Amino acid sequence: MVLGWLVCFLVNRRSEPPQAPEAGSPPWLEQEVLRLSTTGYLVMNHAGRPLLSNARATELGVLRGGIVEPQILDAAARAGVSGEPVDVELRPVSSTASLAAPRVAPISVLAIVRAIDDDRILVSATDESAAQRMEDARRDFVANVSHELKTPVAAMGLLAEATVDAVEDPEAARRFAGKLQSEAIRLGALVNELIALSRLQGAEPLPDLAVVEVDAIVDETVSRVATAAENAGITVTSDKPSGLLVQGDRSLLVTALTNLVDNAINYSSSGTQVSISRSARDGDVLISVTDRGVGIAPEFTERVFERFFRIDPARSRMTGGTGLGLAIVKHVAANHGGTATVWSRLGTGSTFTLRLPGLTTSVTEPPTASVDGSAPRPTRSFPEPAHRGAL
Repeated sequence: MVLGWLVCFLVNRRSEPPQAPEAGSPPWLEQEVLRLSTTGYLVMNHAGRPLLSNARATELGVLRGGIVEPQILDAAARAGVSGEPVDVELRPVSSTASLAAPRVAPISVLAIVRAIDDDRILVSATDESAAQRMEDARRDFVANVSHELKTPVAAMGLLAEATVDAVEDPEAARRFAGKLQSEAIRLGALVNELIALSRLQGAEPLPDLAVVEVDAIVDETVSRVATAAENAGITVTSDKPSGLLVQGDRSLLVTALTNLVDNAINYSSSGTQVSISRSARDGDVLISVTDRGVGIAPEFTERVFERFFRIDPARSRMTGGTGLGLAIVKHVAANHGGTATVWSRLGTGSTFTLRLPGLTTSVTEPPTASVDGSAPRPTRSFPEPAHRGAL
């Protein structure tokens, strides 16, 4: 609003005789502020002729080729009659941002049109693309959650009804009860993963951060997936202990790595191998999970970390996948200041890599013999962890 009055001030000043700038005041400061504003401003007369505007107004579609957008002209006519501000939603078809300050093309623009006086109209426009994308993501998420919850709930209702009808047939009742239990487990897993994902996306600081041994994460993961791997006929192997350290939440890191290994098992053929490796590179710790499965087509590699995205829905239903495992991996990595990436080739397999800021050990003081005469121990020095902002 302050900039809006500044625009009006500049228009008024244009009609006045030029004056010398005040001592110590930068010349044309107002124009520079207007030029750098992320809000688009336009002042026009009631005939629709532009009197003053900044470049951002053109970028946001208020002006096109120096001509006022027809929607703005219509709103200006209404604002001139009513004296009340009029909101206009614009959806620019392209961006005309300058090369000196490139911006992402806006997908949604809100313009407010108001009368300054009997002859002039002020238009202020802001880019609402981020809010629009967030709303689109929220709508998609709600739709996906509704669908994913509806499926097991509907199945449980039908199975419960079938179990009641089969009361005279113990064998059939046991079969239906077993399927009912499987759907209940699937529903519980989905709810738990939704809760976990919601917490990870809350942008709250991770609690109970501690120094975590990567070897311990790998060992616990191998232990967790042992039964699933045996049932699928998959061999899970890992390289030798590394002694690498990270700072974070151990349970979350184990969950992330377990999700990666579970995913590798689900998309691998019986008799193949899934391997876990760890290494250090450029101050980071890399934990990789490699399978010899079906692989991922190039057009899907950018989407595998999306919520509810499934390459093969039929396989996911068969294995009980919720479609949230890799999304949780991505957010766990982000909350630890790291990343999750994938390399894959159809018919060859895939490698998912969890990259986290590493910790180093160093001797901070000369070693001295201990009181009991045992060998001296070096003092560990742990640097501050990287930023842990959530996605």
